[in-house]
Amino acid sequence: MSNSNTQALAYRWRNQSLLPIAHPQSQPLDELLGIERQKKELIANTRHFVAGRPANHALLTGSRGTGKSSLVKAMLSEFGGAGLRLVEVPAHDLTDLPDIVAPLRERAERFVLYVDDFSVQANDPALAALKAALDGGIEEPPDNVLIYATSNRRHLMPEFRHENDEFRFKDGELHPGESSEEKIALSERFGLWLSFPPFNQDQFLDAVQMHLRRLACEVWNEDAEKAALRWALGRASRSGRVAMQFARDFAARMADRPASE
Repeated sequence: MSNSNTQALAYRWRNQSLLPIAHPQSQPLDELLGIERQKKELIANTRHFVAGRPANHALLTGSRGTGKSSLVKAMLSEFGGAGLRLVEVPAHDLTDLPDIVAPLRERAERFVLYVDDFSVQANDPALAALKAALDGGIEEPPDNVLIYATSNRRHLMPEFRHENDEFRFKDGELHPGESSEEKIALSERFGLWLSFPPFNQDQFLDAVQMHLRRLACEVWNEDAEKAALRWALGRASRSGRVAMQFARDFAARMADRPASE
């Protein structure tokens, strides 16, 4: 990492290089609704990490659009001033982990490697690289680097119907087969698991109202609520992302209306 890049808060790994991100996304924690428990746990883990105390790699899994990625990015907004830095690493580039970590090892900052929407096949070379990074290979892992990964799959790899046939009862207990054990073992290498369930209707409407306030749209009534629920129904999803998309559309439409209406 060159001296010209040392002041950046965030980086992305691309073409075998750590590239500074000039305008990292600012994500305030108080705008993430419906995930208070998950916020509390990731904040505590990250606070320990920034303070130089023991901390765990984190795996955030669950429904799409429920705030997994936003919560990771919010850690930069919360702790960037205390020395936290974020490095975005595409899942297919995890084989480059030794090269990514090498220039970070001797730095004073604390680095979170952010792997978004992670899922791999059983024979993917990135799988072995991730296992080595999480468990440690021959080389001692740096204490100023953690991995925060998000995934729609709890076990990070596709689940197949035939794997159910591998389950066996032994001494009255149900034991998974070899394929399932491998997938469970990968996710267990993360010390912190955070699950993000789908939003219920009230949580979705709370998120809609929060986004409307951010957009300076003060219109909220029974018609607006019904429109928000129809929007969610049309997308078969009640999530923070869908709430934000509705709010943008609704606020724009309200701005188009004549003042006399």
